[in-house]
Amino acid sequence: MKITRRACLPLAALPLLPAQPPQEANYDEARVPPYTLPDPLRFENGLPVRSPRDWPRRRAEILALFEQHVYGRMPAARPSLRFEVLEPATPAPGGGSLRKQVRVHFSAKDDGPKMDLLLYFPAGTRGKAPAFLGLNFLGNHAVHKDPAILLNPNFQRDQQARGRPLDRPLESFRGAEASRWAVDKITAAGFALATAYYGDITPDRRDAFHEGVHALFWRGGQKEPAADEWGAIGSWAWGLSRALDYLETEPAIDARRVAVMGHSRLGKTALWAAATDTRFALAVSNNSGCMGAALSRRRFGETVASISRAFPWWFCRNFLNYANREDGLPVDQHQLIALAAPRPVYVASAQEDLWADPRGEFLGALHASPVWRLFGKTGLPSREMPPVHQPVSAEIGYHIRAGKHDVTDYDWEQFLAFASRHFGVK
Repeated sequence: MKITRRACLPLAALPLLPAQPPQEANYDEARVPPYTLPDPLRFENGLPVRSPRDWPRRRAEILALFEQHVYGRMPAARPSLRFEVLEPATPAPGGGSLRKQVRVHFSAKDDGPKMDLLLYFPAGTRGKAPAFLGLNFLGNHAVHKDPAILLNPNFQRDQQARGRPLDRPLESFRGAEASRWAVDKITAAGFALATAYYGDITPDRRDAFHEGVHALFWRGGQKEPAADEWGAIGSWAWGLSRALDYLETEPAIDARRVAVMGHSRLGKTALWAAATDTRFALAVSNNSGCMGAALSRRRFGETVASISRAFPWWFCRNFLNYANREDGLPVDQHQLIALAAPRPVYVASAQEDLWADPRGEFLGALHASPVWRLFGKTGLPSREMPPVHQPVSAEIGYHIRAGKHDVTDYDWEQFLAFASRHFGVK
């Protein structure tokens, strides 16, 4: 398989042909086509990036390409945020942590878009704690069996709108995602955890832009994002930044040491959040796959065609032009990872999660490494994909574990060790 690097072609040189039907998913390495990766260290005019002083200008070029062709532009204006404490810091069950619940209002209207933040802090520690921040899929009540976590009716609303009304009480979902969040491990390691339901920001549906934060920025009767404006992933990343706005005011958290973490579609979101907001000190991508950490040009597992057909609202509409035309995209996902440089990034895969292309996720991390080396750092310390359960890490970390598409205690053990080392937590 030939892998070379070159500068991105200008958009004018990329013909957009009529859309073609998606191809059958490929799970055979022998069928991965030869591909050429755009070089993160070469300007669009072909000149090389020679020093760290050049990186901000090249970074801005890459960021603009992802905005125009993949995730869309976020609004430049920021709404007037209001923070409402729903529950002050209170001892949580088990005695090892404190729980706090805060509502982030995105507008001056009480009935406007808002998200509820659930926070857990390590109990009995002095000073400010570093934190992990991530979005959840089922509502804050699903993160832990703690009976004091407020139920989120937006999860029930979203299931109804998807044509999948709940056949059991919302209360029965309490703790349903607890295995993915490892609250006790996180706080025992000296970290805080902050999380919010992603549907509070924008419901994960094709027809829901008018229900979330997009509508705060409509202009002149606008009813959907323009072709180069943010889709749902862009809005979820924007929401993570608004959560960080709150964490900067939280006395118990060191906002200079916040790791943004996400799984699956929210792993894509975490990488984009780190790219668009340099206040995030570290990023964790778990099983993020296509348009996350995995190289698109490999066409392995989920592809641009399949993801844009199934979830077009995640991206800007320009992205839909690249179905079955991965080589036409002026970027690939190693450049998304590189946008975090020189901050630390961790990429995690699962052995049975072929749809997310574990090798492609590893290669995304590997081919991002030259940007860290520009800064005199290592990046990913191995050129060979490691065996299962043998993590490798420097400024970029990577592991592949046994099992399926999920977040497990093993994953959190690696994330915590990586963040502890980079944040100086003992």
